[in-house]
Amino acid sequence: MRVSPHQPQSTLRRLMRHEAAPGVLLLVCAALAIALANSPLHHAYHAALHHALPVIVAPQLDSLHAWINDGLMAVFFFVVGLEIKREIISGALADARRRRLPVLAALAGMALPALVFLAVSRDFPMLHRGWAIPAATDIAFAMGVLALIGRRAPRSIRLFLLTVAVVDDLGAVVVIAIFYTSGVAWAWLAAAAAVFGAMILINRAGATRASTYAVFAVALWACVLQSGVHATVAGVLAALTVPMKLDARGNSPLLRLEHLLVPINGFVIVPLFGLANAGVDLRATGLAGILAPLPLAIAAGLVVGKQAGVLGAVLGAERLGLAPRPAGAQMMHLWGMALLCGIGFTMSLFIAALAFPAQPDLVEQAKIGILGGSLLSALGGAIVLRLAPKPAD
Repeated sequence: MRVSPHQPQSTLRRLMRHEAAPGVLLLVCAALAIALANSPLHHAYHAALHHALPVIVAPQLDSLHAWINDGLMAVFFFVVGLEIKREIISGALADARRRRLPVLAALAGMALPALVFLAVSRDFPMLHRGWAIPAATDIAFAMGVLALIGRRAPRSIRLFLLTVAVVDDLGAVVVIAIFYTSGVAWAWLAAAAAVFGAMILINRAGATRASTYAVFAVALWACVLQSGVHATVAGVLAALTVPMKLDARGNSPLLRLEHLLVPINGFVIVPLFGLANAGVDLRATGLAGILAPLPLAIAAGLVVGKQAGVLGAVLGAERLGLAPRPAGAQMMHLWGMALLCGIGFTMSLFIAALAFPAQPDLVEQAKIGILGGSLLSALGGAIVLRLAPKPAD
C-alpha cells in the first residue's frame, strides 16, 4: 500500500485538533523542564532563561524568562479575556440562571484553597503571601485529562468544568491586579487608562479590523508593563474591548482573533511557559524541601481545598434550590470534576513567581507543591471518572 506524502501532515493536524493535545504537550514540556533542571545541563538551562539578553528594550524584559512571563503570558491572558467575553455575551455565562452554579463553584473553589493554604501555613507568616497560589484551575491540563477520559463523563460536566476554569481565570486576574501589584507609576498608569479608553472609543465607533485592536493592545501592554501593575492584566483589559458583534458572514474581530490565537496559546505560549517555569532542582531541595510547609500548604489547597470548594458549592446550591447540578451528572462525575479543578499548574506557577519575587528558594518550594498537588488532582480525578458510571448521553 502506498503512503500519501500528505499523510504525516494530516496526522499531525488530527493530533493538534484533539482536545487533549495542549494538555499533553504542556505535560511533556513540564517533564522536560524538570529533567533539565536535574541533569548536568541545569546550569545551561537556567542561564538560557535568566541571563541578561544582548539587547534590552525595557528593564523589566532583561531575560528570556521575563519575555515569556511578562510578554507571551500577556497574549495568554488576552485569549482568556476573549474567551470570557464570548462566554458572557453568547456562551454559558450569558444566562443568569446558567452562570449561577459555575460562578458559585468558582468562587468557593478559590476561597477554600486559600483558607486551607493559610491553615496549613498558619505558623509561618512569611508564607502567607502565597495564599492565592492554589486558587485557579489550569484549563489546558484539566480539559486534557477530561478528554483522555473519553465519554466517562457527561457533556454537561465538560461545559461546567470549562466555565468554572474561565471564571477562575478572571478571578486570578483580579487577584493579581489587586494583591500582587507594588510600586505603581501613576503617569504610566494614566497612559494605560488613555489607551484603554481609546480602545473603547474605537469599539463604539464601529471599528472591525482585528489588526487595529492588536496594535492598541500592544500599546496598552507596554504602558501597563511600565506602570508597576503586572503586564498580563493588560491582556484581559484589551480583550474586553474587541467587538463580538457578528457581520453578515457570521464573523467578528473577537472570533477571528480567538481562532488565530487559541492554537498559538495552546501549542506555543503555554508549553513555553511550562518549560521556563516548571524546572525545579529536586536534588538541591531534598526530602526536607518536599515536606516543607509551603509545598504542603499548596498541595493541600489544590487537592483538598479545590475539591471541597467546588463540590461543596454544587451540592450546597442544589440542596438550597439555588441551581440544579449539571444535567446527567451523578455524584462520581461531580467528584471527579471537582478533583480536576485542583490542577492549578500554569496559573499557580505564575502566581508563585509574583508572590515571592525576591525569594527564589520559596519559588522552588512552591513549584514542588504545585507539581505534586496538580499531579495528585489529575490522577485522582481520572481514577474517579474512570470508575464513574458511563452517562446515557
